[in-house]
Amino acid sequence: MTTSEAASETQAQPPKLGLAAQLTRFVLVGGFSALVDYGSYQLILALGVWVHLAKALGFVFGTTTAYFLNKRFTFQAAPSGAGRLGGFILLYGVTFFVNVGVNALFLALLPASALKITIAWVIAQATATAINFVMLRLVVFKPR
Repeated sequence: MTTSEAASETQAQPPKLGLAAQLTRFVLVGGFSALVDYGSYQLILALGVWVHLAKALGFVFGTTTAYFLNKRFTFQAAPSGAGRLGGFILLYGVTFFVNVGVNALFLALLPASALKITIAWVIAQATATAINFVMLRLVVFKPR
């Protein structure tokens, strides 16, 4: 690659965001994705679906939203091949079970109340979100 080609390629790519900017964007994307997750969870529950299946489906909808938004907006990742997608699937496979498991645990532990489902969802979401940010930043969308 010539010097002018390298300069042109450098100019075409925006500068990578720092930790604070990535974290801010991750929180914004996460908030929107959480609305997708929680909204679909509540909708599926309203349709009479088993609570754990509804939670799982809501997680899948929210996660899919988060992946595409975080890939470009938060971590500014270039179009990728199967490796990055495979890492994402592995990470979210693990956090899927953490999320659904923590939700089930707190549904079993919390006393009956009108907010029980919401409180369990928030705790499960927070746990999975912390894991996801660290692993997305350090493994899946790490600068190459």
